[in-house]
Amino acid sequence: MHIRKAKIEELDRIMNIYAHARAFMAETGNPKQWGATNWPPRDLIAQDIAQGKCHVCCIADSVGERIVGVFYYDFGHDIDATYRNITDGAWLSDAPYGVVHRIASDGSVKGVGTFCINWAFAQCGHLRIDTHGDNVVMQNLMRKLGFTQCGTIYVVEDNDPRIAYEKIS
Repeated sequence: MHIRKAKIEELDRIMNIYAHARAFMAETGNPKQWGATNWPPRDLIAQDIAQGKCHVCCIADSVGERIVGVFYYDFGHDIDATYRNITDGAWLSDAPYGVVHRIASDGSVKGVGTFCINWAFAQCGHLRIDTHGDNVVMQNLMRKLGFTQCGTIYVVEDNDPRIAYEKIS
């Protein structure tokens, strides 16, 4: 597997991966995180691609390169406004950090989430991620990868709280 920035001509494939992820989340007890609003919207992903923040996870197969996962990655200081207010805890550090959002897989290859998150962490050594309280799959992955649960944050897309995680090298 390898990671690279997404291209605008891959938008249809990326949106298909998000559709698969919404169905998977609903099947595993998490129908509200993305399903209620058909998240993420196509125009947001197109914007992520234009800004160079949408990344794809690819494998090589008999046909050539195939996209099997997608995620948003950015790095900087205070780059995510939703992370400014954390309740029921605190962030581990105020130093510049990387963030992963909208991570999804097409389900065809095991370990895509782990590979993507490990790649993002390797870029910066300080990563923050949040997930819905019903997203047990992501919560288990965060624990497996050594993230610390830091508290609760809220996103503008809905009123459901998100569990905030952080990992520092």
